[in-house]
Amino acid sequence: MTDISNRILFEDNHLLVVNKLPSEIVQGDKTGDVSLLDDVKSYLKTTYNKQGNVFAGLVHRIDRPVSGAVVFAKTSKALTRMTALVRERDFDKKYLAIVRNKPPDEEGFLEHFLVKNEAQNKSYISKESVSGAKNAQLKYRVTGVSKSFFLLEITLLTGRHHQIRVQLAAMGCPILGDLKYGDKRSNVDGSICLHSHSIAFEHPIKKLALSIVADPPKTMPWTAFF
Repeated sequence: MTDISNRILFEDNHLLVVNKLPSEIVQGDKTGDVSLLDDVKSYLKTTYNKQGNVFAGLVHRIDRPVSGAVVFAKTSKALTRMTALVRERDFDKKYLAIVRNKPPDEEGFLEHFLVKNEAQNKSYISKESVSGAKNAQLKYRVTGVSKSFFLLEITLLTGRHHQIRVQLAAMGCPILGDLKYGDKRSNVDGSICLHSHSIAFEHPIKKLALSIVADPPKTMPWTAFF
């Protein structure tokens, strides 16, 4: 288990938001690796001296090589309401991405139809008429330029499998370290330079507006911009 106490971005009686590290898996899978959800339950059990099984519900996921804000619910009521917010798109997410190639415009809107290949765990650009194709939309803008790379802020308008990774690659700007979608070199830690930077939503119980920011990793090439 890993101590997450120094990565908690927000906590109250209903919610817990954690800044996920690159390479951490959010929820257990066939690898059997300890997940962030496991660590959250361990934190709650230890911190609040809870007996027996501890409830923690995962509100949304981000890919294993991606870092940034992940929301967990501490009660079933909060989980039900948060899941509805995500489903109804009342859950605003902004990402940061570092790319090697210069985008065609300083800011833009991307729209594609995507099809997921389950066997490959990969999504592809497709025609609207293809079975299983889902519409994917995002907005981007260039917010930083270093000697070799470009920093983009991404506003997700839909939530599709590997959406940002696929759409930026289709624009000719694969994310740094993302070999699956066309980058030419892996990152040393196996991460890709994609970070869930900010989330905004109405608190499911208190009905107050929340806006939470997660700092990017303190490693290169992120430190070239922050």
